[in-house]
Amino acid sequence: MTPSVPVHVREVGRVHHVAVVVRDLEAALAFYRDTLGLAAGPVVPIPSDRVRIAFLPVGEVRIELVEPTDDTTGVARFLANRGEGFHHVCFEVPDISADLVRLAIDGVELIDTAPRPGAEGPVAFLHPRSCHGVLVELIEAPGGPAWASLYPDGFRAPGA
Repeated sequence: MTPSVPVHVREVGRVHHVAVVVRDLEAALAFYRDTLGLAAGPVVPIPSDRVRIAFLPVGEVRIELVEPTDDTTGVARFLANRGEGFHHVCFEVPDISADLVRLAIDGVELIDTAPRPGAEGPVAFLHPRSCHGVLVELIEAPGGPAWASLYPDGFRAPGA
């Protein structure tokens, strides 16, 4: 890695998942499962975000299918304006709070200034205006510092 790469970029871990917004989750699952042969996880409602999701593992990365359940959400507006397709990329980080502080200091526009519960752990989003048009999600690696504060009684996946 070259020294010209900012520290906060060097600290981003693996790609955790890429998200695709869909109109009909069952139809999308049928394509990815039956046509492409990917193993689909369960459909999980995320009431706080007013979406339903399903993850499909592809090697060490997942594809997240996201279907809005409410026409007033950002995901629904995205679908109405842009149609189905790529929505965001999610990177795993060791300490999401520290990364958010560093990114804010570096002038990155944050959607979430603190981690919040996500489908698979603590998450936060960075605004596409600061990420060359791409919505970026950060997820904290299992056992990181935000886990204890967000899940004092232990992590339970939504819908579990």
